Formats: sequence, C-alpha cells, structure tokens
Amino acid sequence: MSKADRTRRRRIVVPLAPLLLAAGIAFGLTTGSVPIPLRDIFGILLGGSHSPYEAILMDVRLPRVLVGALVGACLAASGALLQGIMRNPLADPGIIGVSAGGGLVAVVTLVALPQFSYLLPPAAFAGSLVAALLIYALSWDNGASPVKIVLAGVAVSALLGAVMNGIMVVHSDRIQAVIPWLAGGLNGRSWHHLSFMLPYALAGLALTVPAIKPANVLMLGDKTAKLLGQRVELQRLLLLALAALLAGTAVSVAGLVGFVGLVVPHAVRLLIGDDYRRLMPVSIAGGGALVVIADTIARTWFDPAELPVGILLACIGAPFFLYLLRRRSGIR
Repeated sequence: MSKADRTRRRRIVVPLAPLLLAAGIAFGLTTGSVPIPLRDIFGILLGGSHSPYEAILMDVRLPRVLVGALVGACLAASGALLQGIMRNPLADPGIIGVSAGGGLVAVVTLVALPQFSYLLPPAAFAGSLVAALLIYALSWDNGASPVKIVLAGVAVSALLGAVMNGIMVVHSDRIQAVIPWLAGGLNGRSWHHLSFMLPYALAGLALTVPAIKPANVLMLGDKTAKLLGQRVELQRLLLLALAALLAGTAVSVAGLVGFVGLVVPHAVRLLIGDDYRRLMPVSIAGGGALVVIADTIARTWFDPAELPVGILLACIGAPFFLYLLRRRSGIR
C-alpha cells in the first residue's frame, strides 16, 4: 500500500471510529424484544420524557450497553499493547495467558469464595498481573524476547486453564453459576457492574495515552529502542502490567470474552498502520463498537434464547485468526 493510500484511509477511518461506536451504542439501545424509537431514548436520557420504555432503557439496556462498550475498549486496548510489546499481530490477552490469570482468580472467587465477589475487579487484575509477570519471568534470558513471551504465555494459559477445570470439578455443585461466565457474556449486567468496573477501566484507558510513545518505540525493535536511550525491559514490563489491568477489568465483568484484542487492533493496523497515536484510540472505539453490536445480535437474533456474546465473537475471531496464520507476512 502506498503512503498516499494509507493517508487517505487514515482521514476516513480515524473520524469514523467514534461515529461507529456511537452507532453501535444506538443500535444496542434501540434493538431488542421491545424496540425503542431513538427519539424516545433521547427524551428519556434528557429527562424530558415519561416514556413507557423508561424502565427497559434505564434498568436493562443502558447499563448493559455501557458495560459492553467498556469491556470491548479495554480488551482492544490490551490487545493493541500486547501486539506492540511483542511485535506480533497474533498477540491477544486470551491467547497468551493474561486473561487466564484473571479468569482463574475470578473462578476461585465465584466458586469457592462467593462472599468476596465485590473484590472481583481488583482480584482479576491481580490475577492477570501475576500471570503477566510469570510469563515475563519464564521468558527471561538476558532479556525477554517477544517470541519467548508468546511461547511462555501459551504454556501458562494451558496450565491456568487446567487449574480452572480442576477447581470446577472439585466444586461441581456450584459450577452452574460459572458456566455462563466462562462462555463470556453480558446477560444481567447492571449499574452495579458498571460502577465497580468503571474506575479500573477509566484508569487503564487513561494510562494508554502516556503508553503511546513507548509502544511506538518498542515497535522499532529492541536494538533501535536502546540506541534511542530507552529502558526497553522496564517499558515492556510496565506496558505488560497496563495490558493486564485492562484485560483483568474486562474479565472481571464479562468473563472470558476472546478475540476482541486480536481482531480489532490487527484490523485497524491493516487499515491505518502501526502508529499508536492513531492505532490506540481507533482500536478503543472499534473494540467498544464490536462488543456492543455483537452482544445486541447475540441477545436478539436467537430469541427467545440468548447466546453469550463470547461464543459469537469466537465464531468471528477464530476464522480471522486462521486467516492471519495463512498470511505469512502477518506472522513474521
């Protein structure tokens, strides 16, 4: 692709991303078993209407849509950071084990310690961070190369998955509460879920702004970054911790929703290039839009049943992952 073509795409995609997110949110709010006209939504939100749809919108759809937007934004930002840290377009919080760390702690909390469920967001972050540090330590050999981090992540993810399965076998009488969470979904998400994930999500997303410069430098390669005076290993570790915070926040509310961190940043990268000044905000908006739209489809197209959004996203993400594997240029 020529430089002129890429510049043209940037001029279209960058302003289009927030509009896509707004359209996804509008789609999620208006669509359901009871359609709500957009004018009624504006009337309710502005406080000048006493619409019969007010309870449905304010108690059910609005908090669910906002949670979905934050979950998608956090996962896409985490995936974008991991792809930059490892210089690998196949990096994703779920694939390399960061989500599995948060998932294991969440399963322990939900199954064995339900009385501490209010601690789920910080606990999931702690689990994701410990997994990230373990992956980093296992890949260390006079430095942590991106390839070694990916390989260590796959191994840690398999191990943590086995531990999760073991816990569920031991506590088989409580497994019913965990199965929807493992599939990844937003069913029943309310203002309560939004309120306890919001501080962590906003903090993580805000920290992506100062992370843009080191992420861009790491994309140049370790040798070049060191020549520019950068502390490569420290920056990689800090960005890994930020990716863990973002992934853990999403996991604590939505469960093991996969492929958002893989599909969205990589698609954005193909469209507008690797510059994190544009890649990060567009990925955040695109991730939020993808999860909200996919969740709306999952809860309406299969009515009266409701498909967990994680299953639908896996059906989208798995073929995309295989497509990347088939592209030699995408996995160099």
